[in-house]
Amino acid sequence: MSFIVQSEGLVVPAGRRALIGQSVRLLSGAAVALLAGRQALAAGSNDATAQDVRILNTALGAELEAVAAYQLAADSGLLQKPVRELALTFQGHHKEHADLLAKTVSKLGGRAVSPKEKYSFPTETLKAQADVLRFAATLEKGAVSAYLGAVPLFGNRDLAKAAASILGDEAMHWAVLRNAVGEAPVPGAFVS
Repeated sequence: MSFIVQSEGLVVPAGRRALIGQSVRLLSGAAVALLAGRQALAAGSNDATAQDVRILNTALGAELEAVAAYQLAADSGLLQKPVRELALTFQGHHKEHADLLAKTVSKLGGRAVSPKEKYSFPTETLKAQADVLRFAATLEKGAVSAYLGAVPLFGNRDLAKAAASILGDEAMHWAVLRNAVGEAPVPGAFVS
């Protein structure tokens, strides 16, 4: 087996690196297929499609909440510049997720949920940068759990693949935020 030594000193099997790259391209392809409006996405029973739309709208609501939470974080004045930039990057990811989910709901004949006028965030407990990061990490962990629960419920497997791709992004956000506050980025071998 051949290995690649990365600049960080990590040794990664060349085959695994290629496998990961192929997996990312495959999952990205599923998301692109959703955006492209493939007719196969609308195929299936009306009941299954209606359930998929409900799941997508629930995910969309959570993504919109995350966008608002990261805006609160960015505007709080509690974040150092690089941390604020990271928060805005993560917010951008959530905006992309929300856009994809809203377009998919519409393509499936549903009506996408709108952002709430006001969200109930625990602003009284956010006194320092670490508080904001822990709050964001809690939201990201919730998103990971929600997508993990939703993936097997989709009637349309292409939607399940796209949701799994978003799940992966949420898990990376969670790990980075945990690491930023000095916690183990990956606290266990399994996520629930």
